[in-house]
Amino acid sequence: MELLDWTYGRKQQIKAWFSSYPHSTVILRALSGYYFIYMIDWSDEDRPVPRYDLEEMEQIMNDELGTLQEYEARLAFRRLDT
Repeated sequence: MELLDWTYGRKQQIKAWFSSYPHSTVILRALSGYYFIYMIDWSDEDRPVPRYDLEEMEQIMNDELGTLQEYEARLAFRRLDT
């Protein structure tokens, strides 16, 4: 999966489009120094989005925005809790 494009939205949101789901808009929000998927404006033209693709989208965007280290630290912490 590749990042096609992204832009800043309102209320400190980021809108992104990915090659696997080109017709759906992924909306991310900032939280504690990294970005997470807040919602997806899903299009019927795209297949449903499984959880592993959501994580990949978050990793791609955090890498693009320079917050991948914070994202991975939070992900590691969350996995220790389970």
